[in-house]
Amino acid sequence: MLGGSGIEVSEIGLGCMGMSFLYEGGKGDDDESIAAIHRAVEIGVTLFDTADIYGPHTNEVLVGRALRELRDDVIIATKCGIVHSPDLKHGRNGSPDYVRASCDASLERLGIDVIDLYQLHRVDPNVPVEETWGAFVGLLEAGKVRAIGISEATLEEIQRCHAISPVATVQSEFSLWTREWADDVLPWCRENNVGFLPYSPLGRGFLTGAITSVEMGADDYRATMPRFAPEAKAQNQTIVDRVREIAAAHDATPAQVALAWILTQGEQVVPIPGTRRRVRVEENMAAADLVLSADEVLTLTSLPAPVGTRY
Repeated sequence: MLGGSGIEVSEIGLGCMGMSFLYEGGKGDDDESIAAIHRAVEIGVTLFDTADIYGPHTNEVLVGRALRELRDDVIIATKCGIVHSPDLKHGRNGSPDYVRASCDASLERLGIDVIDLYQLHRVDPNVPVEETWGAFVGLLEAGKVRAIGISEATLEEIQRCHAISPVATVQSEFSLWTREWADDVLPWCRENNVGFLPYSPLGRGFLTGAITSVEMGADDYRATMPRFAPEAKAQNQTIVDRVREIAAAHDATPAQVALAWILTQGEQVVPIPGTRRRVRVEENMAAADLVLSADEVLTLTSLPAPVGTRY
């Protein structure tokens, strides 16, 4: 359930960003990505997350194309608020006019009449968040969106929005190696019936165990991240090794263990791992059936913080 919105979704969703943005230079194979989306629907995934900045714009077109004939079976979430820049030093725009125009543009690119979940991608420091959120509330009242959420916001910003109109969901990076939100935002979401959507729940692929000494291309955004620097990557491997040990005990994969741990964080938590490959969609969804023992959950929760900052 997406918080108090009344919108029901699968235990695990699908993040679509990597199909056409940032990873591997954004050079995805559209046919492969669409096949992955279709396979996701076949095995029960109902939540699909995109944003206008992904591409920019091309990811929404891709998702809309893939789900056009499956519209009644899925929940489509998208976002606005980040302004594209060729050097990837993206700006932010939270002005009400921009929000309204962005919503109309997303509806057109997705080829739908209403957005199920519309999210503020980032808070604009130059616009009071109350003004931005007011525009989102207006879209809700106009029937252009069914629910509204916010991404990567502080607890104070979330509370300021919630005081105006209920926040349905909060989307933030959250995983075994990114837990900044566990002390304040996540508990608040639990207490206030607000959905929590962890993006990059597999540590941008690192927690799968597939990224070891392999060097990333210069066109892969992760190559610029401190946690993926060679020395940091080598030290962070100890985290993956422990996850791998628990996975072996269950005849599971590290990715499945990482996702299963997230699912222990509360019923309102719906991770949205991203992939463009059908086999990974199947692997990730199987994590919903993996039951970790209390000791295993404690072991995973007690893993050391990774070396290197997120960005």
